[in-house]
Amino acid sequence: MEYTLEKLEVYELAEQFSDSIWEIVIDRDQFRKDTIGKQIVRSADSIGANIAEGYGRFYYKESKQFYFYSRGSVQETKSWIGKCKRRKLIVEDKCVELLGMAEVILIKLNAFIKFVSKSSKHNPK
Repeated sequence: MEYTLEKLEVYELAEQFSDSIWEIVIDRDQFRKDTIGKQIVRSADSIGANIAEGYGRFYYKESKQFYFYSRGSVQETKSWIGKCKRRKLIVEDKCVELLGMAEVILIKLNAFIKFVSKSSKHNPK
């Protein structure tokens, strides 16, 4: 089996998630795009970007740091989704769907971090 970033399930989910956010924001008026829109897209895009950067690192300890950044970006994105819900910028059903996707990513990312942590025993410090 070939191990590549593109075949990593958590990465694939993160990319789908950020694309979903993008589709919502792209149709907004300029004020909404400039305020919440840019922030939520940046945080959602950061999830996959940090997974990719961590995956490309040689040492597991260094990789894990980027996965932790990714985990923080999931939490930040959840915060922005909550703001969108409260400000009625995204319909509630879509917010629930996005928050569910974020939770799945968080669970899979935590499992991946745990896997990498166990693997680090075989990696020089």
